[in-house]
Amino acid sequence: MKNINIQFENQILNEDLEYILNALNQEQKEKFKNSSILFTGCAGFLGFYFINFFVRYAEELGVKKIIALDNFMLRKPVWLENLAKHYPNILALYKFDIIKDNIENLSEAKEANLIIHAASIASPVFYRKYPIETLDANIWGLRSLLDFYKNKEIKGFLFFSSSEIYGDPAADKIPTDEEYRGNVACVGPRACYDEAKRFGETMCYLFSLEYNMPITIARPFNNYGPGMSIDDKRVPADFAKAVLEAKDIEILSNGSPTRTFCYIADAIAGYLKVLVYSKFDYFNIGIDKPELCVKDLADIYIKHAKDIFGLNLKLKFKKSSDKNYLTDNPNRRCPVIDKARNKLDYNPTILVDEGVLRFLQYLKFEKENGVLL
Repeated sequence: MKNINIQFENQILNEDLEYILNALNQEQKEKFKNSSILFTGCAGFLGFYFINFFVRYAEELGVKKIIALDNFMLRKPVWLENLAKHYPNILALYKFDIIKDNIENLSEAKEANLIIHAASIASPVFYRKYPIETLDANIWGLRSLLDFYKNKEIKGFLFFSSSEIYGDPAADKIPTDEEYRGNVACVGPRACYDEAKRFGETMCYLFSLEYNMPITIARPFNNYGPGMSIDDKRVPADFAKAVLEAKDIEILSNGSPTRTFCYIADAIAGYLKVLVYSKFDYFNIGIDKPELCVKDLADIYIKHAKDIFGLNLKLKFKKSSDKNYLTDNPNRRCPVIDKARNKLDYNPTILVDEGVLRFLQYLKFEKENGVLL
């Protein structure tokens, strides 16, 4: 496998990183000056854009250091090792288990004044495989960070929660705003993730009150795009993998569940805005249109597979061999994002048709250059 080019040659990634930068207003950009950023879960989907963004714009934003942590339980991606090798003065990469390892022993962590806790398995297939680890990262991992930074001078602490905390909302609660209390199963195959995120939010709230910590919470809604491993096992990744392998797209349901899918560049712009808000609050970060069913999403992939790869793929309906594949799976998910629009100047613009096109264009470039994630 070739090394991933450190100069950001992939045009899609280049454009996305610039889009993210331009989405930040001047006041938000100023918040990054003289900052050292600690990021947990750096080897994951979100880490790909966060780390690339911070490395690329460190000088422009005034970022002094990125301290990137991961236990690499699922994978240690080549792109991350290459960035750490080529930018050692900016990026400090550590194998670190946020559940078991003591943050006190990591000297550079003391320098951090912006903290992003994204260490958690997010794919249902994998968090059902590792339920205790998923729970522990969101509870004990979070608690260790809160205890470490509670008496330190920090500018922001971002906890990645999830739209999964809403469970399967009642019909009259869709689109769903931040004040909906949820319809979540505390016992079941998704509970390790859903309930850990809910409890994590409670901890953030209490620490913000007790220690006046500038904690903010992001609730992501169905992100997809470059950086997502094609072996992630979530629908956008499954469809992308089928396209790359020139196989017909399979849906392991009746295709009726609906979502709004938020392209990664819009999502990362939102998360950065949440990070530097610098006082306790919680925000839906996603896109509010279009809400479309899984079958419609598959049709978009099939259309662009023909445009980009010249493929004539078909859609097939099958049943998963995993008996819990659809257990507690929400029927609809669509956010109200007015709060983020009004308080954060958050304005996602990349609709799913364009987003899937960009995702597949990105993957084509990576495949042709032998550097797939």
